Amino acid sequence: MEIVFNELVAAFFQDGSREKATRRRMLGKPVPDFSLPSTGDGTFQLSEHRGSILVLYFYPKDNTPGCTTEGAQFRDSHKDFRKAGCEIIGISRDSVRSHENFKAKLGFPFELLSDAEEAVCTQFGVMKLKNMYGKKVRGIERSTFVVDDKGVLVREWRGVKVPGHVEEVLSFVKAL
Repeated sequence: MEIVFNELVAAFFQDGSREKATRRRMLGKPVPDFSLPSTGDGTFQLSEHRGSILVLYFYPKDNTPGCTTEGAQFRDSHKDFRKAGCEIIGISRDSVRSHENFKAKLGFPFELLSDAEEAVCTQFGVMKLKNMYGKKVRGIERSTFVVDDKGVLVREWRGVKVPGHVEEVLSFVKAL
């Protein structure tokens, strides 16, 4: 019975139904407020950032090659994002302690949020079943979202490939 259930869950996630429903619900609409533990010994509250453009980038895991490269590219372009009136926020399921180490190691000038309970990951529809060495595992699909200064989701990128992505996001933000 459990195997059948797991296969049904896998089929549900693979066909994109949940992701498509999430997209239809969110794009062009205000993002519901959320709160998550943050690096810098704080709590990030979305509603406290109204008036600023936000880039929310979801990534699978601290200190992994793709996530390190993506974070470093956001770091290297941080001044350009700030000139465009934009804040960058990274989100994964890792603990705040792991985030603090990752942030310090790479010198990130932006905060990282811990979504250990997957509440915000679920809100944005980024949890996916992935193939890892032949096994199905749940994890974050690398995704980026832009929330405008009024709190409306204006752009999303799902299934992100790191090369060229940060430049594309920056170009979009500059055009707002």
